[in-house]
Amino acid sequence: MTQSDPQTDLSSALNRDDANAELFELLRIPSVSADPSHKADMTKTAEFLRTKLESLGFTARVDETGGHPAVYAEHLKAPGEPTVLLYGHYDVQPEAPLEEWVTPPFEPTVRNGRIYARGSTDDKGQMYAHIRGVELLLSQGELPINVKFFIEGEEEIGSPSIVPYLKAHADELKSDVIVISDGSRFAADVPTITYGVRGLSYVEIHVQGANRDLHSGSYGGAAPNPINALCEIIAKLKDDKGRVTIPGFYDNIEPLTDEERGMWASLPQNDGEFANSIGVSALPGEEGYSVLERLWGRPTLDVNGIWGGYQGEGSKTVIAAKAGAKVSMRLVPGQDPVRITKLIQDYVPTIAPEGVTVKVIDHHGGQPIKFDTSSDYVKAADRALQRVYGKPAVFARTGGSIPIVAYFAEILKSPVLFVDMGLNEDAPHSPNESFAVQDYHNGILTSAYLIQELGK
Repeated sequence: MTQSDPQTDLSSALNRDDANAELFELLRIPSVSADPSHKADMTKTAEFLRTKLESLGFTARVDETGGHPAVYAEHLKAPGEPTVLLYGHYDVQPEAPLEEWVTPPFEPTVRNGRIYARGSTDDKGQMYAHIRGVELLLSQGELPINVKFFIEGEEEIGSPSIVPYLKAHADELKSDVIVISDGSRFAADVPTITYGVRGLSYVEIHVQGANRDLHSGSYGGAAPNPINALCEIIAKLKDDKGRVTIPGFYDNIEPLTDEERGMWASLPQNDGEFANSIGVSALPGEEGYSVLERLWGRPTLDVNGIWGGYQGEGSKTVIAAKAGAKVSMRLVPGQDPVRITKLIQDYVPTIAPEGVTVKVIDHHGGQPIKFDTSSDYVKAADRALQRVYGKPAVFARTGGSIPIVAYFAEILKSPVLFVDMGLNEDAPHSPNESFAVQDYHNGILTSAYLIQELGK
């Protein structure tokens, strides 16, 4: 077969109904990596992807890891041409709270042009757009470059088994560039190339008081209260200017450049609309930085969950024996997650009130990373996006974290290219997660055009 023509408009060749039906079938599988009861669903999803890639002429397999299986596939029929590794993940976040979903999370439903389902945007929809993009190109001829897929099942739990897998399969996964679509564009009509992701340090704070729950009348005013103590600890982790108070937290941070600040200031950001979109009246944060700068280029500390004491109907007058909180810290270049985790572990005991014991448990983390915006790969992505959207891409960082990215750079020694297809309004990780049908179709075209442009 001849190679597909890079100048061909592929839009008319895209079978949208078939692409939708296949994605819906994938979304119906509840591949929740955090829930052991879904182990069989994880394997079912991996086998679904292997079967699909084999049908496209890829050599594909499902590999066992120390946790959930990974899918590897390759189509190496363009000797002497570049090789791209397309990365994605098939695992999804838990669906809770179920009562907040308008329609069942694992029964994809289209409303107002959006596909509502868990995993629709993060990351099944974006990942599958690449598979359908390859299929679209193959319907027109042979692929102009060599293509590999690596699709894992542990991204939503920090990819704990993937680093050993990368080390064991480094030669096989070797490529000229790694393409990832697992995030959001700046806005619906703004094609975006993401050139940096924040890192992550995720911990739990456990506070222990008495050896049992105590009657609040018999012991109140004398016994330590772990819930009160936890609130004091959390309140001391940031000051009134929005800065994290952990000693050494800001050491060695790479400052934002004037070019970055000017570039982001030129974007069509409306803080009022941003606030309205999430139903709040103000956007608090670190003093001296714009909303975009705080979202993309500055570190954060947020409490993600908190528990302790009686939470049922009515009242129960007890002083709880223990309390806890989950805390995430998003990191920027210059911060190391191992060091940051050690800093908070050392700091929390020093601000805990008397009478309680505290423990800070490390869950997982990831390195922050930035990429060169002047590379030929970025230019190829810009050309591909222009063919879809009719305008040049803007450059942005993302506030989220993808821990595996730093390991790609360290172990595989390949540059990474982010070409995100989703939007923040897709509500990834939240109830009623969705993915615009048009964004899914544009993602398929973007993937196909990107492979063509990389072939130039």
